[in-house]
Amino acid sequence: MLEIKDTFYLNGEELQIISASFHYFRTVPEYWRDRLEKLKNMGCNTIETYIPWNFHEEKRGQYRFDGIRDICAFIELVQELDMYMIVRPSPYICSEWEFGGLPAWLLKDRNMRLRCSYEPYLQAVKEYYEVLIPMLVPYQIDRGGNIILVQIENEYGYYGNDKAYLEFLRDTMRELGITVPFVTSDGPWKESGFKAGCVEGALPTGNFGSDAAKQFPAMEQYIGKKVPLMCMEFWNGWFDAWGEGHHTTSAEAAAKELDEILSRGHVNFYMGEGGTSFGFMSGRNAGNTTCDITSYDYDGPLSEDGQMTEKYYACQKVIRKYRDFEEMPLSMEIQRKSYGSLTLKKRVGLFQTLEDIAKPIRSAYPLTMEEIDQSVGYMLYRIQATPEEKVLNIQLEGANDRTQVYQNGVLSFVDGFDNRGCFYESKEPVTAPVIDLLCENMSRENFGTGLDEQRKGISKGVKLNEHYHYGYEIYSLPFDEEQIAKLNFDKDYEEGQPSFSLFELEIDEVADTFLDFTGFGKGCAFVNGFNIGRFWEIGPQKRLYIPAPLLKKGLNQIILFETEGKTSDSVSLCDGGVF
Repeated sequence: MLEIKDTFYLNGEELQIISASFHYFRTVPEYWRDRLEKLKNMGCNTIETYIPWNFHEEKRGQYRFDGIRDICAFIELVQELDMYMIVRPSPYICSEWEFGGLPAWLLKDRNMRLRCSYEPYLQAVKEYYEVLIPMLVPYQIDRGGNIILVQIENEYGYYGNDKAYLEFLRDTMRELGITVPFVTSDGPWKESGFKAGCVEGALPTGNFGSDAAKQFPAMEQYIGKKVPLMCMEFWNGWFDAWGEGHHTTSAEAAAKELDEILSRGHVNFYMGEGGTSFGFMSGRNAGNTTCDITSYDYDGPLSEDGQMTEKYYACQKVIRKYRDFEEMPLSMEIQRKSYGSLTLKKRVGLFQTLEDIAKPIRSAYPLTMEEIDQSVGYMLYRIQATPEEKVLNIQLEGANDRTQVYQNGVLSFVDGFDNRGCFYESKEPVTAPVIDLLCENMSRENFGTGLDEQRKGISKGVKLNEHYHYGYEIYSLPFDEEQIAKLNFDKDYEEGQPSFSLFELEIDEVADTFLDFTGFGKGCAFVNGFNIGRFWEIGPQKRLYIPAPLLKKGLNQIILFETEGKTSDSVSLCDGGVF
């Protein structure tokens, strides 16, 4: 079993933890083994992963642990490769992941208070833990498994100081069978924040990307006793948001910082391999007016598609100073391939195929995404002005995050982060228009103190001619595989409107490839019905990664949904390059 004294002891022998973060939910399961083997060969003896609550319980009481969600299969694979595990099992994970891993249905309660001792929140956590934690219990090191540490919450000191809440999480996991040591993790820059995230019975660890020579002594002073010093998140890279530059850290700088950490304690690379935030699951930090890009490359030692980088070899060289290890043969050979240019097959407008893919919910007032049991994607609100009414102006109140407003199919204005609650005045009054409001959930915040306010859609109302309008048809557009399969490409489209573009790829060999979306504005892409993520012409990401397991021999479908009326009649599949 693992003991925590002046350092970590496993079965009585000292253990220096050299861990790498690898998120099973950001890599297709067919590639888990490849990435784990490479991290082991870099010198890691441990793998760390979060478990995002909203990935496993998107709808309350409906749990999924299959395919890419099969956390047990992932743990067993790590153990098969003779590596230990650190598990960080929610309820909040940050991780640049939609809503920090919290399920959106929590916000259906208009009084919800998150990450504190609000009883309905605690009850929801307990119900989830009663399903999840028993699944983890058999894999603990003292039961013959490989889990050596379990984290309580995540960087809680940035958010609050409710010790009763942290004690609830600790005690609930103990009651459900967790027996290995607990840890917490917080930034060590301020004593008040660091201590706010600590709880009795858990080892405090720090999250930082540099200057271990100052960070570790500060942690020792805060903790006040001799304990193992661990950087739970060694930020060897960083994440990107749309409209910003691509963040990198040099291999030399990362290796130097790693050496400093290992000379003093223990480490967990954040990230070992970043992977991809498939679908609509990329997050957004507080204050950011766009969301994070689809790629979670993070400039890690392994690239988004698992390539061993210069940073990988530099860090491997440092690790060899601290532990002896032999490299194992890699069991997979993964190829990249350029399939060239694809020509448009069909295009259909969202408004034209709307009734094929969704049926309206009728309500006197606008309902939020959470109120109609939707988590991610888009919503379309349709209102009809009265026959005698000439619409002179329109104003949205409580619209999140970005809403495109059309009158009779013509774009009037966009209400977004940089134009929130704008007052739109028509140059020419429109008599009795049909008004469509396409609302996009660009992502709920994953970091910051505004988590309670992340309801999506229109939370208050729409004013026509300076009074509230009542009477809405609401279309739920999560764009899951079932909905995408209902698209009717035999219908028409109009230039300048949101549309779906269909491309086909016929191949006799599957390989990793990258979708170049040049010519398209903003939207998301689907490969054989699987949502590979968002795209946006503003960059920095210029291509979307398509892992080979998403393709098949024979005919493949690629569909791009675009919202700005900016499309192209061709796309390219390339053999590399994301930025």
